[in-house]
Amino acid sequence: MQLNHYNSKFKTQEFPIVLITTNVIRPANIGSLFRLADAFGVKQLILGGTKIELNRKVWNTARATEKVVDFQQIEDLPALILNLKKENYSIISLEITQHSQPITELDFNAGQKIALIVGSERYGIDSEILQLSDSIFHIEMFGQNTSMNVAQAASIALFKLTTAIQDAK
Repeated sequence: MQLNHYNSKFKTQEFPIVLITTNVIRPANIGSLFRLADAFGVKQLILGGTKIELNRKVWNTARATEKVVDFQQIEDLPALILNLKKENYSIISLEITQHSQPITELDFNAGQKIALIVGSERYGIDSEILQLSDSIFHIEMFGQNTSMNVAQAASIALFKLTTAIQDAK
């Protein structure tokens, strides 16, 4: 018998992860990121960049997770990132660059707090944010395309991070 959220064997957990978007604007992606933040026990979701209207399309995809996920919309991401650094967060950007490393090489220390930054659907993460990052990781892809939907990429990265946190315990 397939289990559902009423009878699953999963334990509710919160991980020291803040998921930050940079100018992600498509409602389906925003809604999907709410669902991922809930599914992976993310501490907070920050919708960064120009404020967007959270509408019916977002809520339809979010499937009520907007009611349980702590979230904010913040336009000034560089200031936010600098504040998170003062709070001892490791700033990790998920982007393919000349110097990015495969996410499979991510090392994790027990107790480490992480801010994971994912970029806009069209332009990725801008250079100012990348320069503020402590590390930049990419997801290795083996097909012809060199980009992935932001929600799909975030899910892979969150799986890697939450697994690393659990393994470090």
